[in-house]
Amino acid sequence: MGKDDGVTLGSLLVLEYERLKEEQKVRIGFRDNLLYVTLAAMAAIIGATLQTRGHANLLLLLPPAAVALGWTYLVNDEKISAIGRYVRHHLAPSLAEMAVGDAKLIFAWETAHRRDRRRQSRKYIQLMADLMVFCFSPLTAITVYFSLGPWRIPFVAVALAEIVLVIVLAAQIVTYADLGRDGSGTAEDGEGSSGSSDRLRSP
Repeated sequence: MGKDDGVTLGSLLVLEYERLKEEQKVRIGFRDNLLYVTLAAMAAIIGATLQTRGHANLLLLLPPAAVALGWTYLVNDEKISAIGRYVRHHLAPSLAEMAVGDAKLIFAWETAHRRDRRRQSRKYIQLMADLMVFCFSPLTAITVYFSLGPWRIPFVAVALAEIVLVIVLAAQIVTYADLGRDGSGTAEDGEGSSGSSDRLRSP
């Protein structure tokens, strides 16, 4: 495409940035809503269990729901992080090469908010919250089942399989937690929630 078409590389990069930030915004909203969906699902399962006394095995429905929603939450969170990494490491440097003036000002927020001295403490709090919702709660449900029964082989087998799934999810959540103050907490430099609204997890 020639110069006469009125499209420059810089304008294309800015357009790409705008599209990526829009996708990031949508993913952040979807991810955050998953927390409420998870809590609602847990409340429904616990309520059904309490109404049918002697059927604590119904609690075994809670772990797969928590794992499925937790995995969806984690995948969206990683995509949000991936967009942030791409902007910082590819779009910003590319535009900086073409910029006239202080190149450090290009998309400065993408890195400035990561230097917040309280960012690391918020990340630890968010990690504990994520583990509490998606891992501790299902493990508690399994513990209650083993305490009350019925201890039939199919139910016990399902419960043991669920324990493995929850542990795997917990390991993945910790891996992508990005606990470093400058965003170097994981090998992939995950960001958590770049551009998110005020929430325990900083963007």
